[in-house]
Amino acid sequence: MAETYDELKRYIRSVPDFPKPGINFYDITTLMQDPVGFALALDGMEKFARAKEANKIVAVESRGFLFGAALADRLKTGVAIARKPGKLPYRTISAEYALEYGTDRLELHEDAVKTGERVLIVDDLIATGGTIEAVAGMVEKLNATVAGISAVIDLSFLPWREKLNRFEVNCLITFDSE
Repeated sequence: MAETYDELKRYIRSVPDFPKPGINFYDITTLMQDPVGFALALDGMEKFARAKEANKIVAVESRGFLFGAALADRLKTGVAIARKPGKLPYRTISAEYALEYGTDRLELHEDAVKTGERVLIVDDLIATGGTIEAVAGMVEKLNATVAGISAVIDLSFLPWREKLNRFEVNCLITFDSE
């Protein structure tokens, strides 16, 4: 989706040297705290979700939960959550993904999505793409279709596009440099 919401940038706080020196952290909590900014972000995500005919949201821990739940309410769909290991109480499937230094893992209830559902994966931002790629793999393992991926922020200076090039990705705003 080519449409952008550049005015959302004014709601994002930039925090230099967090979580470590040399990193510029784009803090989305300031966007969520503002009802106008939060609604504008949800408007963009909703427009994309409706165009993709998504009938289930899978929200990624943790800020993705907030956008995913609000979006599912707007769409009148269910929302499933992809969580860190050991946080979900029922039987799960899991996927490992690479971090800058090491690996991590996410889990999804084995009945979180049903065969044939059109799933929109929602998170706050896309950086390297590893997290979203892992979630997409679990959705497909459960025989559902990844209808699209939606995030507020695209960190375009990081290499996520190659990992996610087989999916349609909707990011509302782009930051081109650390």
